[in-house]
Amino acid sequence: MDTTTLALIELGAVFFTLGALGRLAARFGMSPIPFYLIGGLCFGKGGFIQLGDISEFSHLASEIGVVLLLLLLGLEYTPGELVNGLRRSRVAGLIDLALNAAPGAILALMLGLGPVGALVLAGITYISSSGIIAKVLGDLGRLGNRETPVVLSILVFEDLAMAVYLPILTAILAGVSLLGGLEAVAIALGLVAVVLVLVLKCGRYVSLVLDSPDRETLLLKLLGAALLIAGIASALQVSAAVGAFLLGIAISGSTAHDAARVLEPLRDLFAAIFFVFFGLNTDPTLVPPVLGWAILLAVVTSLTKVATGWIAAGRHGIAIMGRARAGVALIARGEFSIVIAGLAVTSGHVDAELAALASAYVMITAVVGPVASRAVEPVMRRTVPALREKPTSPPDGDDELL
Repeated sequence: MDTTTLALIELGAVFFTLGALGRLAARFGMSPIPFYLIGGLCFGKGGFIQLGDISEFSHLASEIGVVLLLLLLGLEYTPGELVNGLRRSRVAGLIDLALNAAPGAILALMLGLGPVGALVLAGITYISSSGIIAKVLGDLGRLGNRETPVVLSILVFEDLAMAVYLPILTAILAGVSLLGGLEAVAIALGLVAVVLVLVLKCGRYVSLVLDSPDRETLLLKLLGAALLIAGIASALQVSAAVGAFLLGIAISGSTAHDAARVLEPLRDLFAAIFFVFFGLNTDPTLVPPVLGWAILLAVVTSLTKVATGWIAAGRHGIAIMGRARAGVALIARGEFSIVIAGLAVTSGHVDAELAALASAYVMITAVVGPVASRAVEPVMRRTVPALREKPTSPPDGDDELL
């Protein structure tokens, strides 16, 4: 059997399996990310069946997946929302950073992964999954709750923090000097500032260039611009993901809405390949030795995320139930954590066990987060006497007097 034929068969099997895993996740009301990671672990290094003929395609597709993930994340925000979110959430964002980056850094140093490993694991434990959280809030009908803007503002702060963190990480993993690292950060911050100013002054022109009434033309323009900007950003020693995120911010109005609509299926496809590719390159035999650490880390950082949401919601006058909902909503880690781990592993500057630890950690939190969000209200009503007389939770947050 020739190479092309075998690659087509393997790709077909992978895509079909991804669809089956996605349907299984939907039946349990969960994010499919843990299932995709498990699928990759089963068919990668040390798995049941090793796929070898699609590695080059999977690598490129996974890079496109990261670009599309960040592009659509940027489409969700306008510069004004980013600025207002940063202003409103700066205290909570700093608390979030301190509470949730520290456990990862400490554990990495305990495991002997060194300063670079500490920086990587700190980022993995710090950043919550915007995709999983948005889906859970929508599924549970909590988008109109009083605590939801608090949760979203923290996510905005985290996204902006990533715009600074990723260039630093990329520079360190590339082995550049301290001066080179500072240069990369300066470029990243400069790009963010330039994009925000350009969008505020003439953002409609960016949208006008990319807009098209024809779906096919719009899709080609958007995908071409995203890959082009991501490549240029990478050439400037800035993360390609940051470049895609900034492009998303630059697109506004109806163009942003249309862009999200045409790109979402493509994003879902390539993002699924990204998660599978990460699993394919993680040796499952390395997971059992670090599983205990992953569970411990998941427990600690789940508690610190709950504390983050509780404190942030409390600062906005939201009462017990809303604070609890805000806290558990932030537990899930997902796409960004895997992006960080993927950058570290492919650079060759960190131990392979970090990939196994990251996989196990993300799988645990991606499952625990949605489950905790569904369970928090009944648990709170059983354990907090003041809430026992309130049989249902009003969607507009009327329980805030408690």
